[in-house]
Amino acid sequence: MRRETRDAEFTDYVAAHRVRLVRTARLLTAGDHAGAEDVVQSALTRLYVHWPRVRRADDPLAYGFRALSNAFLDEQRRAHRRREVVTDETPDRPEPVLDHETRSTVLAALGDLPPRQRAVVVLRHFLEYDVAATAESLRCTEGTVKSQNAKALSTLRKRLGEPITTPEGSNR
Repeated sequence: MRRETRDAEFTDYVAAHRVRLVRTARLLTAGDHAGAEDVVQSALTRLYVHWPRVRRADDPLAYGFRALSNAFLDEQRRAHRRREVVTDETPDRPEPVLDHETRSTVLAALGDLPPRQRAVVVLRHFLEYDVAATAESLRCTEGTVKSQNAKALSTLRKRLGEPITTPEGSNR
C-alpha cells in the first residue's frame, strides 16, 4: 500500500471516529479530559502502526475501541504514571454539558471502579457490546466479563442509589 493512500485512509478514519473514541475514553477515565485525550492518542498511534491490519478488519471501529480499551488498561497498569495537577484556569474550549450534577455523579461513580470493571461497563453499556464482543475486545473470558460486570453494577447501584432518569424519561 502506498504511503499516501495509507495516510489518507487513516486520516479519514480519524475524522469519522475520533469524537466517539474521545467520548468513550472520557468514560473510561471517569471524566478526566486530559487523560482521555492521552488514551485516544495512544490508541490512534497503535492503529496507525498497524493500519494494514486495521483496514482489513471486519469492523475497523470495533478494532479501534479494542485498541482504546487496551491503551486505557495499559496506562492504568503503569506504576510510574504521573498525574497532572488540575488548576482553576478556564479550559480553552468549554464542554457543552446539559446536566452537570448527573454527569459528575456518574463519572465519580465510574471513577471508583477498578479499571477492568470500568472498561467492561463502558463496553457493555455505553457501546452496547454483547458479552462475547466485550470478552474479545478485552482479551478475557466471557465469564470474566459477566463477573466483572456484575460486581461493577452492584458497586454502581450502591453508589448511585436510585436509577438515573434522562430528560426523555428513560433509565440509564
